[in-house]
Amino acid sequence: MHGLLLIDKPSGLSSHDVVRQIRRLFKTRKVGHAGTLDPLATGVLPIAVGEGTKLLQFLLAEKKSYRATMRLGTTTDTLDSEGSELTQIDIPDDVLTLLPSVLRNFTGEIEQIPPMYSALKRNGVPLYKLARAGQIVEREPRSVTIDRLELLDTQLPDVTIEVECTKGTYIRTLCADIGDALGCGAHVVALRRLSTGQYPIEHCLPLDQLGELCDVVQSSAFMTVDEALSDYPAAELVEDAAKRLKNGVPPLTSELTAQLAALPGDLVRLVYAGRLLAMARYAPEQQDEKKGDFDLMRVFNCHAVG
Repeated sequence: MHGLLLIDKPSGLSSHDVVRQIRRLFKTRKVGHAGTLDPLATGVLPIAVGEGTKLLQFLLAEKKSYRATMRLGTTTDTLDSEGSELTQIDIPDDVLTLLPSVLRNFTGEIEQIPPMYSALKRNGVPLYKLARAGQIVEREPRSVTIDRLELLDTQLPDVTIEVECTKGTYIRTLCADIGDALGCGAHVVALRRLSTGQYPIEHCLPLDQLGELCDVVQSSAFMTVDEALSDYPAAELVEDAAKRLKNGVPPLTSELTAQLAALPGDLVRLVYAGRLLAMARYAPEQQDEKKGDFDLMRVFNCHAVG
């Protein structure tokens, strides 16, 4: 089994808990996930199996969307309901009037300081382990982009929003910062990932519905390595160039069967007979012609030719 399995992660499990379950179920160690979800969170969690683990670096770069409910007036050390309460502040009487303009201020490119309770590492140690030991360390702000921030519902003290954002966005931090801007603080009480790139929640399979391997492979929640990256432009190779790929030799543009619909620097799929052989960056006119016109990023051995 080589490909991508779209799981609707339940609340209460870490992303790695899901990986462990799938390793046991399918009796393979070669399993990974794209984009960590907090134990509190639910929703889209792409799980890569076999050669599909080579897909992960491309999936992590994709945009994501979320639905989040934040509770105004209370802050916690984890920025969500699983943490210990830090402060309680009265919600402003005019909060419903303030909300639209505050949300607009968090749209576009913004800076975030990653939370202490996160998987980021300092000197090889995850920040959440330092936080549990009572240590707080300085974190550098990061630039992220919020493409859409929509107010869905207000049932004070709870406010529900939908967010479309770039990779690396912390929704817990976003909600905490919105609470700070409102003057009362906030923490996340519910979080659901609605999509990762081209993969929507509607295509996901609840973890408790995973059954026999043959049934999973035939479900809409499973994609082969070819299908999982189908959004990237394809460069169809002649047979000789396809054979050389397994030895790490990138092709020339002249070894394509058709004109490539890509610009220099674009990521493309190198395919033969419609099957994905490698992911590469299009780099025509390199100074050393022996390097070909593509920088190989990942070669998929499950489809090797010759």
